Amino acid sequence: MDLNAFWALVERSAAETSDQDERLEWLAAALAALPPADVVDFAVRLDELRRRVDTWEHWHAGWLIWDGLCSDDGFFYFQAWLVGLGRSVFESVVTSPDALADVPQIQTLASRGMSAWTRDDEPDWECLDYVAVDAFDGDLAEVLASRGLEVLVSPDPAGAHWDFADPVEIVARLPRLGALFGKVA
Repeated sequence: MDLNAFWALVERSAAETSDQDERLEWLAAALAALPPADVVDFAVRLDELRRRVDTWEHWHAGWLIWDGLCSDDGFFYFQAWLVGLGRSVFESVVTSPDALADVPQIQTLASRGMSAWTRDDEPDWECLDYVAVDAFDGDLAEVLASRGLEVLVSPDPAGAHWDFADPVEIVARLPRLGALFGKVA
């Protein structure tokens, strides 16, 4: 499964279903119908994409959106959620995490305030990590290891860390998201 086929599955799951649970069921069924090598490749593509948004700047974006409640697990699930947004949004966010300010789901979250979010609103998709495991007949981790691959199981952000709450850093790095979530004027 190449990257185009990966994105086709992820985006079709959004078009065919109405929520994350249904998307996961759809993806698991679609993957289970594919050759085992494609299921392995799906896990590899997800890991490759996740690594592209495993930076301190992306974590800072998650931290702003989650009002400071973005732990390492939260950031890891946020990365998967970014993939779930689809290729176009994902690619815009890879190069500029501040582009999340243009994403309708993020604008909705900001307008509601975190206390009014429902579980379906939350910008995380933990279970996307398990869809290939569930669809694979066998030990996926063992197959990946036999290929010399070890997928991420927690964030390992690239770059230097800074104080996410510092308004100067917010303005310098994520000014539109900071303003959207009321962290800077």
